[in-house]
This record gives sequence, structure tokens and C-alpha cells, in this order.
Amino acid sequence: MKKGKVYIVGAGPGDAGLITLKGVRCLERADVVIYDHLVNPEILRHAHAEAQFIYAGKQGGDHTLSQDEINARLVAEAAAGKIVTRLKGGDPLIFGRGGEEAEVLSNAGIDFEIVPGVTSAIAVPAYAGISLTQRGYTSTLAFVTGHEDPNKEGSDIDWRSLAGIGTLVFLMGVKNLPSIAAELIAHGKAAETPAALIRWGTTPDQRTVTAPLSGIADAAERAAIEPPAILVVGDVVSLRERLNWFERLPLFGKGIVVTRPEDQAEGLRALLAAQGARVIFFPTIRVEPPAGWGPVDDAIGRIGAYGWIVFTSANGVDFFLKRLKEKGRDLRDLKSIRIATIGPATAAKLRALGLRVDLVPERYLSEGVVEAFSALDMAGKCVLLPRAEEARDVIPEGLRRMGAAVDVVTVYRTVSSDRDPAEILGPLREGRIDVLTFTSPSTLTNFLRLMGSDFALPAGVKIACIGPITAAAVRKAGLPVDIVEERYTVEGLVEAIVRHFAGGGAA
Repeated sequence: MKKGKVYIVGAGPGDAGLITLKGVRCLERADVVIYDHLVNPEILRHAHAEAQFIYAGKQGGDHTLSQDEINARLVAEAAAGKIVTRLKGGDPLIFGRGGEEAEVLSNAGIDFEIVPGVTSAIAVPAYAGISLTQRGYTSTLAFVTGHEDPNKEGSDIDWRSLAGIGTLVFLMGVKNLPSIAAELIAHGKAAETPAALIRWGTTPDQRTVTAPLSGIADAAERAAIEPPAILVVGDVVSLRERLNWFERLPLFGKGIVVTRPEDQAEGLRALLAAQGARVIFFPTIRVEPPAGWGPVDDAIGRIGAYGWIVFTSANGVDFFLKRLKEKGRDLRDLKSIRIATIGPATAAKLRALGLRVDLVPERYLSEGVVEAFSALDMAGKCVLLPRAEEARDVIPEGLRRMGAAVDVVTVYRTVSSDRDPAEILGPLREGRIDVLTFTSPSTLTNFLRLMGSDFALPAGVKIACIGPITAAAVRKAGLPVDIVEERYTVEGLVEAIVRHFAGGGAA
């Protein structure tokens, strides 16, 4: 039996991009992942499909597992020969009880490593535009727990010493905010010292309230700020007026639903997140192989007869080349064949494999492909078109009119994802969704099928589409189209959404 080990990993403060590379590698290796409430669920996607996930969250005094139960589970799983990644919000040793868990493992003779994380004490103020140690403002900094062990008889906090420190960062201090402010002022901190309370820092739900120290508790109550939040006290808070970069991102706080298949959504997710959006995955379709490979295998068997292959999607590339390999062929069998793609993303996938792309139309849609071929002599040419089971016939019909012989073969099909509509019905009702995105007619069709016949689009929710074909499908379904990206690229779609919310229009 292999020897077990525990990695105590800091997952960062909330933004999924702030976990370290070493933390990601620990997740990739893990047989068991034990994670806390404040860990961004996106981070869990780094673990392999067979990993076991154990939620050990603590929220508002409600503990899914007690600390003793967590400790026992860490020991038991590692003793059974498993690799365990203990995923903790922020840094595991900054008010995170990671040291206590490491002590338990050490006493039990279990191998462990501690992988530091980006602590919320530093990251959250940075995302709020507060530089904790700005030259000319302060040369001293302290991190303080705002939630001491309730079983202690007295406080370990030296309030008089803290009052003399330039910047103070209190973690987990929302409930004790009035007493924190009162203690600091009573021990010499000026009542007018700038203070900021930051909730859900580094995420698109971040909210920041600023006020003088004497008024921060009242300001927080008026704004209904609840945990998790971080309090920053010091003159550096005034820097926020100039350094507040995150909350000024063009899509900050906008809830945007991505309906693409999950394994194809990362590019769109990353682009939206970079603009500050809260991205909600709701894939409405899955991409699967065709019901039978007969026509594809026949085409592969006489692959040398084709003068052109036309790929209309990255999916078509993936499924066709995978089947080519399964039939004992490889890229060398395509060396004498010219290749056309419907757009740059599909072309980039082929070029990354070392294949030359001979034709990419100026308009990234089927009509554009036909227009591009119209400049060539296609009479008598044999063309292979590997594509989805359901697709428009613009390309094969257009090429046949030019005298080409076209073999259309199905290399993949789209089916419903069978997701639970409750995943987004709740956020829709709560007003947490601002945009639904559709990248193909099939994403729309299956969205409506999943939502049911009585679905009504809430007022204020916008619909964004890639290309006029998808937009036409949305309008045919009786829904409004607010944003249309004409270039058929996810980059363009994000730019169009940004323009829309900037007031530049995009429909």
C-alpha cells in the first residue's frame, strides 16, 4: 500500500486565480480533498475526476465537521495510504488553524507539507485599492484576529500597542466591530482615522464601506455588511480614492451565465472574469460522438481522394482527428490535403498541431466560407466536411453549386446537459444574473428545454449572442436580443458586452 500524505494548502482569498501553482499541483495529485466554506468552488476543478471531496465548511457558527472531526479524518485518510489535500481559505497559518492540524498529523506520525497561500489580510485590501505599507503613510503594520477564542477568560490583544501602529488589519471582526473601534479609540487611536470594511474581497461580490474609525460600525450596519469581511484601519485607506482598480472594472459585479459545454467554457470564463464579472456556469449541452462511425470511417479509408477538408468548429477538429488516430492513421495522411476553417479559433487549434490552414474567410460563418471558395476553381474537387449532426447546409450546397463533390460526415452531436434549472432560477429571482450568453442555436434550444415552457425572462436580464444565426434563433424563440457579436469569437462577445454596459450599445 502506498504511503499517505497530507498537503495543507492555502487556497487564497476568493479569486480562483490566486491559488499558487504548487497548490494546484497538490490538488491534481489528491485522492481526497477536504475543503472549507470560503474556498472558491472553481479551484476544485483542478482535482482529478476520481478525487473524493469532503466539505468541512464553517459558516456562522454552523460547523459541518468539528475541528476534532476534521483532524481525525485527515489522519484516517492518510493512514489508509491516500494523498490528502486539505484546502483552506487564504493562508493556512494566518488565523486558519493549519498549524493545529499539522500538530495533529505530526503526533500521529503522518507525513505532511504546508503550502502557503495568498492571505486575505493582504489580498483583500489590495483589491479594494488600499496599499497597506505605502511610503509616506506608515512603516508599521499588524494583523489581528477580530474573533478571539470565546472560551478564553481574557483578551490577548494589546490594544494600547495596537493603537500606535500605522495600519491595522482585522480578520473576522464584523460581529465585534463596535467594540474594536471603541477599544482602539479608548487606547489612543484618533477617532477620525480612516477605516474600511471589505466584504467578499477579491470576488465580484466585493463590497467596500469607508468611514472614520468612530463611524465605521454605524456605516457597516447601514450597509448591512455581514461576514466574511476584513477591517482596515489607518491613513492608507485614503489611497482607495486613487488605487481602487478592481471595483472599477467594466463588468464588476455583473452576473453572466455561460451556457457553452463546460469543457469549452474556460476561455470565455477567463475573459469575463478579467473584466470583473461574476461568471455562472450553466452548460446547456454536452458534446458526444455520433451514434455510428461508418460514414466517417469510409471517408478516412479514402482520405487521399480529398482535395479539401473544411472544419466548421474546434469540436469537429477534435473528434475527426481522434477518430483518424483510432483508425491507425495520423496527421501525415493529411499532408496533401488543403484545409479550410470557418474562423480563427478553429484555425489556431489546427496550427497548434502543426497543420497548415489554407483558407479562413473574412466573415466567420458558413456564408463566409462559401464566399471564400467562390474565388477558387472547385469544379471536380472532392471536399470532406466533418461536422455536427445538426448543422446548416449552406457550405455543402454552396460548394456543390461550384461543381465540387462534397462528403458530409457527422463526427459529433450535441445533447442536453440535463442540468438542474434550479441552479440559475434562484439567482435569476434574486437579481444576481445580468446577462445570459448563447454561443450557438443549440445552447439556446437546450436552455429553453431545460427551463421549461413556463419560463419567463426576468426584466432587466440581457441576452448576448455570438453571430446573427444565434441571434435569429433567440428572436424566433420570442426572446429579445440585446447584444450581438458579429465576428463569431468569444473575445468579440466579451468586448460587445463591455461596450453595452459602458453605454456604447452592441445590439
